[in-house]
Amino acid sequence: MSTIVSIATAPGIGGIGIIRMSGEKTFEIIEKIFKPKNPQKIEDIKGYSIKYGNIVDEEEIIDEVLVSYFKAPKSYTTENMCEINSHGGNVVEKKILEICLKNGAELAEPGEFTKRAFLNGRIDLAQAESVIDIINAKSEKEMKSGIKQLEGFLSKEISKIKQEILDVLVNVDVTIDYPEYDVPEVQENEIEKMLKSINIKLQNLEKSFDNGKIIKEGIKTAIIGKPNAGKSSLLNAILKENRAIVTDIEGTTRDTIEEFVTINGIPLKIIDTAGIREAKDEVEKIGITKSIKEAEEADLIIAIFDSSKELTKEDEEILKIIEGKKVIILLNKIDLKSVITENDERLTKVTKNILKISALNKEGIENIYEKISEMFNLNEINLDNNVLITNIRHKNIISNAIENVKKANEALKMNMPIDIIAIYLKEILEDLGEITGEVVTDDIIKEIFSKFCLGK
Repeated sequence: MSTIVSIATAPGIGGIGIIRMSGEKTFEIIEKIFKPKNPQKIEDIKGYSIKYGNIVDEEEIIDEVLVSYFKAPKSYTTENMCEINSHGGNVVEKKILEICLKNGAELAEPGEFTKRAFLNGRIDLAQAESVIDIINAKSEKEMKSGIKQLEGFLSKEISKIKQEILDVLVNVDVTIDYPEYDVPEVQENEIEKMLKSINIKLQNLEKSFDNGKIIKEGIKTAIIGKPNAGKSSLLNAILKENRAIVTDIEGTTRDTIEEFVTINGIPLKIIDTAGIREAKDEVEKIGITKSIKEAEEADLIIAIFDSSKELTKEDEEILKIIEGKKVIILLNKIDLKSVITENDERLTKVTKNILKISALNKEGIENIYEKISEMFNLNEINLDNNVLITNIRHKNIISNAIENVKKANEALKMNMPIDIIAIYLKEILEDLGEITGEVVTDDIIKEIFSKFCLGK
């Protein structure tokens, strides 16, 4: 493989910049461009060691740096690697990158370092995908889930299921290949027992995606209500900052405002929407249309009503929009005299999740968090003992495997030939092999690693 190089730190000004290089010519290139204060032959430098010196370009000093050495196979990619720790800043990092390229390195593609770790067998595909999950994590639980997958928890679970199939399949293959010998045929109940066992395990993995999706993507939450019900005040109270404009003038919010907060380690994507009423102009009409669309697509709707006033036509329209959906109704402005109560039948027929708050005084906000935790069982999401599927690719593959388990069961009940059942068992193995990368196309590999940032 060629020797690749890339800037590994994010663009911008910072204390340190890292230029990462991997491949056969890594040390050869480093010897040309790096002048350590205490020179040593490359064979005398130990792996996992750091040397201090200067990066030079034709004897001109470019920067004072630290160079980390990682010798194959004990490196991230299993190849010879170096990481140049320079001063942070676009100019100096790009200059060092140019010098590396000039001396024989090639610019790395997005995710190519991790791709090489996968292709060289240091990690499997599921572990490689966890790297991008860790980088993109929006909450502590999402990061923890990514770390567990990187450590191989999912891969080990998949491996156990595959071994359970192989233990039976080996006897099936013997029966198929050597029918003339006195080989005991695989008993139907043995296959049936195995299929039942792996089906339970696959079903549990598939179901775990419900929680995994919440951990990875968060709970998409739309705040809806008529103008001046207190939507923007609620957003500001949740964020603990004045993110949205709050005035006595109706229709201040014309477009959606999106922000993330964390509840019990789970990201909550909060969307403040335009007030729902009969639009006064074309711009407001567009905003109201977007509000209704966000409500339809949300995992959770927070519908806010002004408890100091009687329900209006607009309020009743909102109640129709939220009917049948996962919703919390907030009776806002309890600092004023309440006209609507949580026992109002027009509200209780829509949901029992009704809370009283004062968004202005930030009263009752914690109760909203507790209600969300209760509705989505956030306290029950346990990353310590359970393997969670957070990746839609993995979920779809497991669903395919479950379908092949079903087909194998049907073939067994219909007393079909043992070699037909063997085909379905092998298809289950192939399905699971797509998760860990043992059975995967180049196009899928390319698509997965294209989502990575440069230098990773």
